[in-house]
Amino acid sequence: MTERGPDARPASEGETGPGGDSTASGANRARSLGHGLKVGARATGRGVAGAARMTGRFGGFAGRTARRASEAEGAGESGLARLIQMHFFNTAGDSAVAISLAGSLFFQVPSGEARGQVALFLGLTMLPFAIVAPLIGPFLDRFAHGRRWAIGVTMALRAFLCWGLATTVTDDSPWVFATALGVLVSSKAYGVTRAAAVPRLLPRDFTLVRANGRVSMAGTVGAAVSAPIAGLLSVIGPEWSLRYAFALFVVATVCAIRLPEKVDSSVGEDELILRGSDASTNRRGRAKLRIPPAVAFALRANCGPRWLSGFLIMFMAFLLRENPPDSDLSTELLVGLIVGAAGAGNALGILLASLLKRINPQITVVLALVAGAAVTLVATLFYGVLPLVLLGLTAGLGQSLAKFCLDATIQRDVPTRVQASAFARSDTTLQLAWVIGGFVGIAMPLDPARLGLGVAVAVLTAWAGFVLATRPHRPAAVPARAPG
Repeated sequence: MTERGPDARPASEGETGPGGDSTASGANRARSLGHGLKVGARATGRGVAGAARMTGRFGGFAGRTARRASEAEGAGESGLARLIQMHFFNTAGDSAVAISLAGSLFFQVPSGEARGQVALFLGLTMLPFAIVAPLIGPFLDRFAHGRRWAIGVTMALRAFLCWGLATTVTDDSPWVFATALGVLVSSKAYGVTRAAAVPRLLPRDFTLVRANGRVSMAGTVGAAVSAPIAGLLSVIGPEWSLRYAFALFVVATVCAIRLPEKVDSSVGEDELILRGSDASTNRRGRAKLRIPPAVAFALRANCGPRWLSGFLIMFMAFLLRENPPDSDLSTELLVGLIVGAAGAGNALGILLASLLKRINPQITVVLALVAGAAVTLVATLFYGVLPLVLLGLTAGLGQSLAKFCLDATIQRDVPTRVQASAFARSDTTLQLAWVIGGFVGIAMPLDPARLGLGVAVAVLTAWAGFVLATRPHRPAAVPARAPG
């Protein structure tokens, strides 16, 4: 082996010698590899930048299209578009919360402990809901800027609770259920406060039914867009989808504050009462009108589908965990199928309400109530995946169509000056029916599974009998106008 002296230098790239060819070819390969990496990095960078530009352009196009759709037909000038945009973020946040809790709240805590805590907190929320909710309307009428801030408070409260829930959902904190139910009750309170805002933002030649339909459609789109994002984040951890919900509710809070000032106005409005003489005057000089019989009938009929919705959400969450039907599907997937079917039924109801040119509300609300009882009976007798999915679909469809018919009846029979009060009172009653249904669902035994469903059948059948016994003697058909 030849030794190299201290003055010896390495062979240059063009030199030959022992191993010279090998050294040169290795250097060439290294330069080629480096050049290839640089070219590949530049191409990747250009591809990522192009994809980012395309995504940004598509997002901007989708945003502009959604904004134009919400502002169409005078909705932008009247302020209804802002309410539609706010409801989009509200429903998107609610969807994210539901997905976050589906795999954490009900599946990480023993059923007995979970049911006890949920029943306790839900029972405690019923009392203030029943007492305070009827006072919301008069309170907001008395104080300026009340409605906008009331809507904003329901959003901000949910944002705060979602952030707190994100820090406790993976622990064994006793505050998990209290926080989750606080989010739930705040969501229901939002429905009451929003109902009073819609009539004040109607564009010219716009009906209340059409406006409510457009708002509901925005909520459906918001849930459809948000659900996949929340689902991907929940794979990382439920706390991330809850933080995503926090961001959505923060945006919704800003949208609520930016609602037009006329949301707070009650000029020219009177008060609607459930009982008493047909007309009287309160202490502030505002006329008090008695609720029309057709509206009272539609409201009573709506309580059945709304009760069933609250019952199924609470009852199925525990039933499918402890006593699932014979199937190879996981509990989480079963819950997702039923909840998804209910959401599809709700969207189908909105679509049918948009397509049907003429509908008799008094017949439709009864059909929705009877269909809910009938399909619940089928699920009781043939307890399985398909009957339960069908039950979720029917519950969502019946609730949506029945609410549409109630809106149509209010628009027809209630004077314009009291329609805001009518919508607020009807939404309060329906939210209370939902809470009662949820409480009954928690109280039901889980074994055998058919017992709880059988109780639901009995309740719905008895309520249907009561509703039919109190129906108006001369039902009238209502030409249903497309809501969207």
